[in-house]
This record gives sequence, structure tokens and C-alpha cells, in this order.
Amino acid sequence: MHFDCCSNSETIVSRREMLTRVGCGFGAMAFAAMLAQNSMASAILGPDGRPALVAGGKSAKAKRVIFLYMAGGPSHLDTFDYKPELERADGKNLSVGRGNGQLLASPWKFQQGGKSGLWISDLFPNVRNCADDICLLRGMKTAVPAHAQASVMMHTGSFQFVRPSFGSWVLYGLGSGNENLPGFITINPGAGNGGAQNYGASFLPASVQGTRVDVGRNGNRGGGGGRGQATPDEPIEDLRNDRYTRSAQREQIDFVQALNKERQRREKDNAIEGLIESYELAFRMQAEVPELIDLTNEKQSTLEMYGIGTAATDGFGRQCLLARRFAEEGVRFIEVSQGGWDTHRNLRTDMERQCGAVDRPIAALLTDLKQRGMLDDTLVIWGGEFGRTPYAQNGDGRDHNAKGFTIWMAGGGVKGGLSYGSTDPTGGEAIDGVMDIHAWHATALHLMGLDHSTLTFNHAGRDFRLTDVKGRVVPEIVA
Repeated sequence: MHFDCCSNSETIVSRREMLTRVGCGFGAMAFAAMLAQNSMASAILGPDGRPALVAGGKSAKAKRVIFLYMAGGPSHLDTFDYKPELERADGKNLSVGRGNGQLLASPWKFQQGGKSGLWISDLFPNVRNCADDICLLRGMKTAVPAHAQASVMMHTGSFQFVRPSFGSWVLYGLGSGNENLPGFITINPGAGNGGAQNYGASFLPASVQGTRVDVGRNGNRGGGGGRGQATPDEPIEDLRNDRYTRSAQREQIDFVQALNKERQRREKDNAIEGLIESYELAFRMQAEVPELIDLTNEKQSTLEMYGIGTAATDGFGRQCLLARRFAEEGVRFIEVSQGGWDTHRNLRTDMERQCGAVDRPIAALLTDLKQRGMLDDTLVIWGGEFGRTPYAQNGDGRDHNAKGFTIWMAGGGVKGGLSYGSTDPTGGEAIDGVMDIHAWHATALHLMGLDHSTLTFNHAGRDFRLTDVKGRVVPEIVA
């Protein structure tokens, strides 16, 4: 297109630049608002103003994701990967690197759950009651057995470079379902092992990065750890405005936004555009978030179902209930974190405590979503960055294991009551139905109606995607 209101010469401008110039920029503002409100964006503009992808196809089975992230690497051998052979081989020597290790049978019994008969440990009796809704992925593997790298790999698809997070890609591809709330919320994220990189946007627009929410009993941030200054009354830092009236704050923001928009007009900087959007979102959040995080209007029976009010389950129960409330209000991607799964020793004590804290709330979340008719279009994911070894460490512990572990998914178009993939007879390495992180990401995106190979963003002269140049959809687990 040729357009220049100030000169007789013809100047080539992009569609976005034209809308910015027309009507003092109000055309661009209206266009941006329409995109933001479209929860299934048919075209997302890249940094050059051209469509970067086509999103939200007919294959979409899930509208949102709730990712229950168990930081530290929970032992698959004691939870969701039943190994009778390991029980029979308990105490036998196993060659490990340059030395030997003794195989360690799980101290807990496994039982079959539901009509599907999935084998699940006694550490998860409540989740076992939801077996028919769960798809166990028992052939998982990852690239490296170190917490920081494996955590970043699980969240971004790369442990070597700074890349956008899984949640940011989902939000970028589908947009938000509620203009007054962030499209991506992370509850009690950890400060270590990737920290903010696990929910960061990297080179994607800043508006799709995760918004951190800190909740927990008496200000306890649960398993996340980190600096957080939030309190039970203010789970998002600096959200509360006690200094200005709402109209005065609107006037102040309008002035700041005018400066931002003028700079954006001159410099064409996408980072400024993200800043403009974040100011407006923060202003709208002040009215909606306080009521949304207030659990006092929930039925007592619901609070009890999630274990709220019981010491062992209160913290994680609150996180899971908030996740359901956020999902109900249109938040596209919610991550709930629980740390403390790094069981190099004290396996029996620590696993009893950890599973006791999350089993009841997780089962409540699945049950609650199902009763509300939301499980069919909500993809619930449970897992950590890797698993644990079949041999003992420190007598009563297990070491890191990146070669084989289990995560599970429920709802959102996955086949419930299914066990897909397997590790070897003692659980050390994935040997059948093997899924790496790229395949898992590709399949999850497919369930959201997104093609992992076309969900791209041009950065530094190259089209990047969550799955890098790898990944494959695993149709066997799709309902």
C-alpha cells in the first residue's frame, strides 16, 4: 500500500503503521483491542506486522491448561509406574556407571483403580479414584538429569538457550479468554531451577509472559520458594492501589500511556507495545482479581473437598481451587507449583508428606472440573522435570533419572484410563512408547488446536517454535 499524508511522494507502510497514523493512532488501538478480545485469534501479527501463524483449528479439544508442576522430580517408581520385577529384585546389585547400586523396591503397595484398572500407588488413593480420567505417560524421557536444566527444558523446550515458556506459546497462539485477567498465571513459582524463565515470554510479546500469584496458608508460598513479598490479602505484588482514587489513577495512566504511545509511534518498538498492554491489564485487574481470589464465598463442602482448613493439604488445596476459579474465568494457562520432591534420602518420610499434601486437592480439582462440565475442555497435566532411579541412594533415597519417568494428563481430549509407554522391568529407562519433551509439547499443543510446526515467531531472522525443529504428535493418547 502507498500512503503518505504529509508528502506528495509515495511511501510504503505496513498495515499496522497505517492504522497507527490514521486518526492519531486510534485505529491501531481499536485493532489491538479486537485482537486481544479474540480468544481464538485467526491471525497473530509478527514483529513485521504480518501474520505469523494460523491458530485455533477444528482439532481443538482443550480450551485451557492447568499444569500441576511437581518441582524436584517425583519418583515414578513409588507413584504411577508399577514394577513387580523391582519388588522381586529388591536388594540385588545393579551396575551404575563405574560402581554398583542396590535395587530398591517401592515401600508402598500398588492397586488398580477404576474400570480401566490403572495401577497407582497407595500414596495416591484419591487420585486413583479418578483413574478412568487419567492418561499415564510411562515412557517419558528428558535431555539432562540436572534440576535447573531439566526444569527449563520442560517449561521452554530448551535447556541451553533462553526461550519462551510453554504457557507463553499457548497464550500467544490462542489469546486470552478474559480481557480483565492475565491469560497466563503461575501460582507459587519457584525462584530457582530456571526461576522466572519458566514462565517468561523471552522474544515473544511481553504481554504473554506469566503473571506470578503467591498464595498459601498464613502467607506461606507453598512449595515455590523464593523472595515473594505477597500476603494472603495481596497475592500479586503492587496490585492494590491505596494512594489514588480510581478516576485519578485512570487519569495518571492515560498520561503515561500517551507518552508510551508517542514513543511507540516513533520507534516501532514491540517491547513498548507490551508495556502499554500491561499497564491497561493491571488497571483492569485491580477490580476483578480481589474478588476472584477471595475463597470465602465458596461452599464449605467445596473447601473441605480440596482439603482447605486441614494443615497437610491447606496450601496446595488453595492453589488448586484458585486454579479452577481462574480457569472458569477464561485464563488460558494456569501453572500450580509444589516443590520438595528431590528425595535423595528419607524417601519414606518425604514421599508420604509430599503425596499427602497434593493427593486430595488434585482429586478434588479433577472431580470439581468434571462436575462443572469443564474437564472435557481443560487439559490437566501432572509431573516433574524427571524421575528417580530404581537403585537406592543413601540407603533410603533415589537419585535423578532422566532416562525414564512418568507424567500424566487428564481431560482436554486425552484418552482416560490409558497407560501409554513403559520403562524397562525395573523402571530405569523408557523402552516403549517413548516420549521426549518435544513430543509431549507437540501433543499438548495439538490438543489445544495448535500445530506445533506452524506456531512460530520470527526472531533474529529465524522462525522459532516451542518444539525447535523436533517434536511429533502422539495420536495414540488422543481421544
